[in-house]
Amino acid sequence: MQAAAFRVVQEALTNVRRHAADATEVTVVLEHDGSGLSVTVSDDGRGGTRLPAAAHFSGFGLVGLRERVTALGGELRTGPRAGAGRGWEVRARFPC
Repeated sequence: MQAAAFRVVQEALTNVRRHAADATEVTVVLEHDGSGLSVTVSDDGRGGTRLPAAAHFSGFGLVGLRERVTALGGELRTGPRAGAGRGWEVRARFPC
């Protein structure tokens, strides 16, 4: 679970750099309670940032991340930040 949680943060931060380089704030929150671990990464970027072609490379991104999280019995949610008007959020929940 530790490696998967690390990977969630790593992938989410990579996506901020690729797609929302205009973000002025990125927040990483880890919360552990008696039933599991939640990992949330959110940003306030507008998205659509263009990077040079050399900065793009193919990978499995969020699809691979979803597979990694669900293989451990967890769930992954990604999408625009609710009520924020802009930004993106990646949230994973792993059961203990």
